[in-house]
Amino acid sequence: MIEVKDLTKYYGSKLAVNHINFTVNDGEILGFLGPNGAGKSTTMNIMTGYISSSTGQVLINGVDILENPIAAKRNIGYLPEIPPLYQDMTVKAYLNFVYDLKKCKLSRKSHLEEIFKLCKITDVQDRILKRLSKGYRQRVGLAQALIGNPPILILDEPTVGLDPKQIIEIRTLIKKLGKRHTVILSSHILSEIQAVCDRIIIINKGTIVADDTIEDLSKAISKSNRLTVRLDGNREEVLFELGKISGVVSVTADMQREDSLYDYEIEQKANTDVRKDINAMVQRKGWNIYQMQVGEMTLEDAFLKMTAGEVSPVIVHNTKTDDSSNTSSDETSEKTTD
Repeated sequence: MIEVKDLTKYYGSKLAVNHINFTVNDGEILGFLGPNGAGKSTTMNIMTGYISSSTGQVLINGVDILENPIAAKRNIGYLPEIPPLYQDMTVKAYLNFVYDLKKCKLSRKSHLEEIFKLCKITDVQDRILKRLSKGYRQRVGLAQALIGNPPILILDEPTVGLDPKQIIEIRTLIKKLGKRHTVILSSHILSEIQAVCDRIIIINKGTIVADDTIEDLSKAISKSNRLTVRLDGNREEVLFELGKISGVVSVTADMQREDSLYDYEIEQKANTDVRKDINAMVQRKGWNIYQMQVGEMTLEDAFLKMTAGEVSPVIVHNTKTDDSSNTSSDETSEKTTD
């Protein structure tokens, strides 16, 4: 388990992390999201002991990362965005070096063979790292994080620069690892987060603005405020008539299905249902409805709205760690550094 309690980080006068609190439970795959400069990488670096916090506390399975860093780090396998590889070493020599560096007590031969097989790098173990493709170097980076079989894995952009096939392979591996490890995954590829993670945290301007499952976050933000309606009729006229309906915020029609047949994406106000008005308008104009569907927001939509400040914070799974742990929803921070 990871507990982050009232964490702050200043770079000079700049507040990068603003009194954040969250818990990551055993066996959970957590997606950690935020725009550039939000404080995401700073938080992850504090959690792994790479940098210190200004105030607050990070507990790794009950051990304070600052007070007892060696004991805390034994529980963590960390893959930074740029894997820490010695390019002139072979894969096998490098992982043996990491094994010694971590003072691993597991059987060297069987443990490393298991990691080679898990990360699918057995065939390249005798090759020099600098001659490997980006995908294989990323796999070796993940392999070094697995040495010692740490209960917690923190992965920062594990699929950056990989091709689609490699992304799917790493994604599958992360899901497999999630069965035996607690995983924190940071990525700018939101489809990857959606496919892998049990829960997400979104940080913006140093403050947590969302902490929930993807499904519940989408429902909480959208409140069924999006409709997709497939109509015939002149596109410009349909857009005009839909836009006049009370409660409609915006209408777009980017997807043409057939001649004079478009899918209209309608954003309506929260707690508003415009379907009856749409039916009445269509009957009045002599048009036809071919499809009407209530849609929930995608993770991308939710991310953009949360980080743009268009909706209030949605924090459901965040657990209080002390009497002063939760920051108020209207708390803001200064410009941050990631």
